[in-house]
Amino acid sequence: MAEFRIAPDLVATENEKRAAALKADYDALGATLDRRGVDIEAVMRKVSEFFVAVPSWGVGTGGTRFARFPGTGEPRGIFDKLDDCAVINQLTRATPNVSLHIPWDKADSRELKAKGDALGLGFDAMNSNTFSDAPGQAHSYKYGSLSHTDAATRAQAVEHNLECIEIGKAIGSKALTVWIGDGSNFPGQSSFTRAFERYLASMADIYKALPDDWKLFTEHKMYEPAFYSTIVQDWGTNYLIAQTLGPKAYCLVDLGHHAPNTNIEMIVARLIQFGKLGGFHFNDSKYGDDDLDAGVIDPYRLFLVFNELVDAEQRGVSDFNPAHMIDQSHNVTDPIESLINSANEIRRAYAQALIVDRKALEGYQQDNDALMASETLKRAYRADVEPILAEARRRAGGAIDPIAAYRASGYRNKVAAERPASVAGGGGII
Repeated sequence: MAEFRIAPDLVATENEKRAAALKADYDALGATLDRRGVDIEAVMRKVSEFFVAVPSWGVGTGGTRFARFPGTGEPRGIFDKLDDCAVINQLTRATPNVSLHIPWDKADSRELKAKGDALGLGFDAMNSNTFSDAPGQAHSYKYGSLSHTDAATRAQAVEHNLECIEIGKAIGSKALTVWIGDGSNFPGQSSFTRAFERYLASMADIYKALPDDWKLFTEHKMYEPAFYSTIVQDWGTNYLIAQTLGPKAYCLVDLGHHAPNTNIEMIVARLIQFGKLGGFHFNDSKYGDDDLDAGVIDPYRLFLVFNELVDAEQRGVSDFNPAHMIDQSHNVTDPIESLINSANEIRRAYAQALIVDRKALEGYQQDNDALMASETLKRAYRADVEPILAEARRRAGGAIDPIAAYRASGYRNKVAAERPASVAGGGGII
């Protein structure tokens, strides 16, 4: 039996207040969907089986390049982070796995595994960090890591990724995510070709160390911290990397790592078509890589991404099992509340995509009926599927209204009294 950070009796009491209204709403939605030929119970079961990992670093207060304003009760280290992640999963029943970032979360592997087991949490993909320097490392990554001109610096970066694999093996992870900040800030600063050659050679060394049942995820980002060029700047380059490295290498799609107005759902479709979609880092953006809460700016785009995922799922695409993780920076909200909301918004997009009338959509596409094809998607998107999400949470032992239950628990005030207040410092996302 997993340990709970919020008393189950409190969750039950909060649910009792809302149970009658939920039943009425669920029955009403069920009747509406039934007229469309959709079985609400089938959708609810699919939603209840959909999980998204939370990032360990996401439960801390983020910041910008200019300043960071600490929140109350911030986690002091990985074990506090796991406590906070357990709260999110207890209330949503949607986030049973946590993604660690090394060296931020470095600790004894046996203690990590024991803590996760006690809280009912597993571990998602490992994340390496060669985009900043760790205390005491021999070589700096100021001018790059896996693509650095200096062989010793590249070797150090490769060795760090191998260490992440070893930690992951000990705690039950099955994937390694490699994102690097390598690039250039001035024209002529770096050779595009030679830098990419060095990167591919370094990644090949990491790939060779992967266990047979692991996946390697590479992630593109068009800018930041390098502002003229980055080594992995777009999905096409990312695809080339995955193709070059081999069958265990896949592309990770972060919803914020694209130029404005990019058709992200088409990128998703392309990567599915050619067998290289590894998974997602969910967030939202207005101008660039803003790392805003998922669905807070463009929930329709999130739905359109899931429309492609459900299409692939229902077409029976072979070996289709993308990883799902949230990757956000919470600057002005309680991080736990933001992650709760984001997990629910991601499930909402999935539920909406599940009720798309795919037979009708295909017919309109074949007939080149652009208006009705679009309306078919919008009809599913406009549906209020909240009763499905709430019922899935309730049946799994979570909260009908997780934010209300969280606030009623006083968890934030409790940990604020236990954890020393953070001191405001300089910029940086963590």
